[in-house]
Amino acid sequence: MNIDNIMRSLEIKHAGEFEFLQAVKEVLVSIEEVYNQHPEFEKNKIIERIVEPDRIFTFKVPWVDDKGEIQINLGYRVQFNNAIGPYKGGMRFHTSVNLSTLKFLAFEQTFKNALTTLPMGGGKGGSDFNPKGKSNMEVMRFCQNFMLELWRHVGADTDIPAGDIGVGAREIGYMYGMYKKLARENTGVFTGKGLEYGGSLVRPEATGFGGLYFVRQMLKEHQIDIQGKTVIVSGFGNVAWGAVTKATQMGAKVIGISGPDGYILDHEGISGKKIDYMLELRESCNDIVSPYAEKFEAEFVPGRKIFEVRADIVLPCAIQNELTEEDAQKIIDNGAVCVAELSNMGCTNEAADLFVAHRMLFAPGKAVNAGGVATSGLEMTQNAMHIHWDASEVDDRLRQIMNNIHDQCVKFGRQPDGYVNYVKGANIAGFMKVARATLMQGIV
Repeated sequence: MNIDNIMRSLEIKHAGEFEFLQAVKEVLVSIEEVYNQHPEFEKNKIIERIVEPDRIFTFKVPWVDDKGEIQINLGYRVQFNNAIGPYKGGMRFHTSVNLSTLKFLAFEQTFKNALTTLPMGGGKGGSDFNPKGKSNMEVMRFCQNFMLELWRHVGADTDIPAGDIGVGAREIGYMYGMYKKLARENTGVFTGKGLEYGGSLVRPEATGFGGLYFVRQMLKEHQIDIQGKTVIVSGFGNVAWGAVTKATQMGAKVIGISGPDGYILDHEGISGKKIDYMLELRESCNDIVSPYAEKFEAEFVPGRKIFEVRADIVLPCAIQNELTEEDAQKIIDNGAVCVAELSNMGCTNEAADLFVAHRMLFAPGKAVNAGGVATSGLEMTQNAMHIHWDASEVDDRLRQIMNNIHDQCVKFGRQPDGYVNYVKGANIAGFMKVARATLMQGIV
């Protein structure tokens, strides 16, 4: 495999899609050695086939706002790879949504889903529609019109969307309601549904919970106890909320959270009612964290990134490429024990490379944040079997899945000097499963 040639070809075909190209290169660099040990992969052009999506749907979504004005947004669904199961991945509603972002997320999702060992392929979708500031009726009209186009391309054994940034239980409900009406069937074609109509317990907090199960296992692998460790978290949505909750339950002390306006430093620890207030902030304060400081007499640092704060464990939980090489150097200089990407590709490639070069414990997103899609897979199982598990059973299965993902990363990422390169391990483990499945199914 010649990585430079492959990347040059992709840069021509997918010009300007920087996030997608970044995600592909990270995987190719990790798997180069093991790929070259399998001449059957090269003969069957496995890489060239895996780095291209199966298909992409792009469509307009006209809808009417509360003033009677017609609005137009774009909708997308990227069905990237279904070698090991139906396409599975979230829907993102945000003004930043574009094809490059969705392709990178769908590509990452393919290997993340493979790591869970559940039969799920990779997909992603969304729109440049922003639900913030919109009335419930406006959100409903948009979601219904969005599904008027998308419904024919999804299904319980074809493509199962879920939530993501800007898509919560409200949006899932509106989309699923329209799908059910159009398809005339009541199947679990969406995950993240309300508990009243097929949703799973633990799903909202699953990414954060799963991430901390992985982090705890990673620390344990290196004879480090999570209890008493200090933690900082970027963001304060569902992922951050779940991470802060579970870290506190494990005996760690969360001392900081952040938003676009700056970060909060609370040396007493973010726990109890303070965790609940994180979600209240997200719903009522337009993504700013500064009111937390006034309410709980904590320190607010405006216009700065939280990654400059000294802590043992650093958890990026917001958005892609939020942690740069400069941030990584500060984290290393501050003596952090580990960094775990609970956001998708939360670190730039340069930042991730720096962590690995310094032999830090660094967990990539496709491994450490797989808890969300793993629990979505458990929701699919419950829907298919027409049963409902209690929270403890879902949580037990989630913990087992995350521990298994950790073990796969160790198996493929252990270096001769004993250091575990979790980036390499996750990429190789996910790639090998998808590659072998692709090979077995012929040229399709």
